[in-house]
Amino acid sequence: MESSLPTTVSSKSERRGRSSKSQNTSKPSVIMAFFSCVAWLYVAGRLWQDAENRVVLNNMLKKNYDQRPKVLTVDDKLMVLGCKDLERKIIETEMELTLAKSQGYLKNKKSGSSSGKKLLAVIGVYTGFGSHLRRNTFRGSWMPQGDALRKLEERGVIIRFVIGRSPNRGDSLDRKIDEEDRARKDFLILENHEEAQEELPKKVKYFFSAAVQNWDAEFYIKVDDNIDLDLEGLIGLLESRRGQDAAYIGCMKSGEVVAEEGGQWYEPEWWKFGDEKSYFRHAAGSLLILSKNLAQYININSGSLKTYAFDDTSIGSWMIGVQATYIDDNRLCCSSIRQDKVCSVA
Repeated sequence: MESSLPTTVSSKSERRGRSSKSQNTSKPSVIMAFFSCVAWLYVAGRLWQDAENRVVLNNMLKKNYDQRPKVLTVDDKLMVLGCKDLERKIIETEMELTLAKSQGYLKNKKSGSSSGKKLLAVIGVYTGFGSHLRRNTFRGSWMPQGDALRKLEERGVIIRFVIGRSPNRGDSLDRKIDEEDRARKDFLILENHEEAQEELPKKVKYFFSAAVQNWDAEFYIKVDDNIDLDLEGLIGLLESRRGQDAAYIGCMKSGEVVAEEGGQWYEPEWWKFGDEKSYFRHAAGSLLILSKNLAQYININSGSLKTYAFDDTSIGSWMIGVQATYIDDNRLCCSSIRQDKVCSVA
């Protein structure tokens, strides 16, 4: 009995020691668990608050997006202003006006012959600022001047040198032309055209438009400044065609489209003429003739007519789209060897 007592006492003391150690180690764990819970609650609260903020922000963005001004097309603006019907009426009126002009129902104040008879022809001879000597050569050869020019006009034929304005409007070049015109009275000055080599294809539009607006004639004729005319022969040719509508008269030709940049007769838009690179049939630009209704067509549509590198191919492209009668007259081939031709290269 005595020997077992110390053992029992010793066992109790050992249990008390283990219990105290367990209590000491559990306190930090409880503290850590507490702080973990606090941290989790804090993070959860922040996430919840951020989610609410995102919802509020999305609602604000949606509201602002719905309230932003709408990008309106031209049609939308016309509808908003109540102008859609007005626009349609304007377009219809413009179409009716164009049709009336093309059919000759609207008449401008145009010059005719002194007898009141319709003129036979308006002949426009291209010229430039540096061509004073050549103009005088023409005046001394086939082109009448002074009283002879007025008598020719009484016969129904108008002849004018055709020129635009200087790029530097009102400079010495313009003043010299104005002085020459006051003295000779044989110019048609294209006020809206800038006289320059690269603008020649556009010049033909301005010429036909100005000619048909100023004179009421059967035919309108464009002549290059290196061409001599047999004036009486040309008048006889025109008299035989008097009254013929939609006449596109000239020395008809076609040929290769030059696609090499820098080459003579280079056409920058060569690719539009197809894989064969060949021009359509058209009258040579040295001398070509249009009847009144075709000249009116150019006048009415000049703002939308496409020009190419050369004026003869430009006119040819315009004639493709209308009911023009192509008349190939070899007498208008100025470089030919025909004896009865009405023009020749000067």
